[in-house]
Amino acid sequence: MTMTTPRAAETEVEAKRPLRLNLRSSGIYVAFALIVALFSVLTDGALLTPQNISNIIVQNSYVLILAIGMILIIIAGHIDLSVGSVVAVTGALSAVLMVNMGLPWPLALLLTIVAGGLIGAWQGFWVAYFGIPAFIVTLAGMLLFRALTLTVLGNQGIGPFPDAVRTLANGFTDGYLGNIGLGPLGGADLFSLLIGLMAIAGMVAAQWRTRSARSGYGQAVDALPLFALKMAAGAALILFLVVQLARFKNLPWVLVLLAFLVLGYSLLANRTVFGRRIYAIGGNLQAAVLSGVKVKQVVFWIFVNMGVLSAVAGIIFAGRLNQAGPTAGNSFELDAIAAAFIGGAAVQGGVGKVVGAITGGLIMAVINNGMSLIGSPSERVMLVKGAVLLAAVAFDVWTKRRAGASR
Repeated sequence: MTMTTPRAAETEVEAKRPLRLNLRSSGIYVAFALIVALFSVLTDGALLTPQNISNIIVQNSYVLILAIGMILIIIAGHIDLSVGSVVAVTGALSAVLMVNMGLPWPLALLLTIVAGGLIGAWQGFWVAYFGIPAFIVTLAGMLLFRALTLTVLGNQGIGPFPDAVRTLANGFTDGYLGNIGLGPLGGADLFSLLIGLMAIAGMVAAQWRTRSARSGYGQAVDALPLFALKMAAGAALILFLVVQLARFKNLPWVLVLLAFLVLGYSLLANRTVFGRRIYAIGGNLQAAVLSGVKVKQVVFWIFVNMGVLSAVAGIIFAGRLNQAGPTAGNSFELDAIAAAFIGGAAVQGGVGKVVGAITGGLIMAVINNGMSLIGSPSERVMLVKGAVLLAAVAFDVWTKRRAGASR
């Protein structure tokens, strides 16, 4: 009788997956790297300057926040067309509470987030318990909440916002430990660099733990050289980003908020029962029902979550502009939906990742910023963004057909 050691078993599992990238899971990151490289060349390096990287993050933070909630709704097989209008109405509400009524900003923000959750609950009720398609419910919501925004604000904005809210939207962390010299790169904030190194260590540890668990259950995993290559690429990206930000004004507070949201929602989607139920509903609704999944409750709560994140995005957007305006949120829903699909979400549901949606949003942000730097007109920017979205969905359909044909 031949005994198999754990290491031999792991090697056997690794051998089942050849040393090559999975296009469906890794293609979006390769595409992102190529787009960044292209615009870096076209802009003579201006795209990757410390100030411009900071601008990309701050100026697109609200779309990235919306993309986190949108990816969960799309995974479950639904859509939300109202998020732009919810951003507008919650931004208007926060302005009324803080500026017109003079409430303390923490209480005003809490009430605004609660209002966003109630808006999500309103829409989730019609979708989950009344059975109206999400497309119709949220299309109605887009009109209703835009009308409510215009009713509250009229044709004028409300501002200015308190300093704390503006700092959350536009501000940067303080240099707690001073600067450190980086040779020809100049000085950089030491605290920000330490945060970056901790993020890299956490990423590698989490991915190694996941890989070991899958290998232990006999599932196919990436070969060790490919795994090491992916970790090195991720570490290099994080380190470059943090060094550039530390050379400018340190880490934007909104990036800190985004980091917590991405980490929290990634754990929710991948490590919790609720997250697995979202994937089950989008992957096969009938099977989910037969398995005992409370579909109505899950759908209801993902719309509540979308309302909460829309309120957070509304506060961030209004704080960045230092006023709540009647045109806030226009087309935000399109950007959030595009970010989710470019990031790997499937049209039929059941597929997608929070990190993928963030990557899709960053692709849109880099296209906007890069084409602005080279002086492209707005119609050309829309043309390129539309082509990228179509290509992403076409790639998803092609990979599915290819996988089906190979069975």
